[in-house]
Amino acid sequence: MHTLQSAQAVAALACLAAGTGCAPVTPAETQLHRMGERVTAGSLVYIVIEDQWKAQLGQGADARVPKDRFFLIRLSVVNGGSTELMVPTLTLLDDAGQTYPELSNGDQVPDWTGYLRRVKPAETLQGMVVFDVPPKHYRLRLTDETSQKSHDVDIPLNFTSDTPDMPTPQ
Repeated sequence: MHTLQSAQAVAALACLAAGTGCAPVTPAETQLHRMGERVTAGSLVYIVIEDQWKAQLGQGADARVPKDRFFLIRLSVVNGGSTELMVPTLTLLDDAGQTYPELSNGDQVPDWTGYLRRVKPAETLQGMVVFDVPPKHYRLRLTDETSQKSHDVDIPLNFTSDTPDMPTPQ
């Protein structure tokens, strides 16, 4: 009886060791920050300043209409390194884990940072990045210059509406 229990214990330990010994290494948990906080990712220092929801960009016949809603985020990025760096593209994550990439077209986005962003040492890049997403709660994923380490900034959902002005009948 004692031998059977010992054999079962050894078998259980072997299964446990085999199950965890070959398990893939999971990346460290992404740090969560609030809007307005300084977020250091490698040599880049980010500050997410504000966000805006837009039903359209521009006016009249030239208005740009989104698939869902335009979500504009104003941020600042400082290069704290000693060489020129590219600021990686940004990603939004919703509460279900779905990701949404930054739009590469900044047509009619006020103070757009551009999509390919070079920042010289000690230089600050400021402006807006734009997404086309359904209105809900998001986290903005910020990465270091190598895109290896990431930090998330919690962006609370606000219900300030931005409806385009309707023309008044004359």
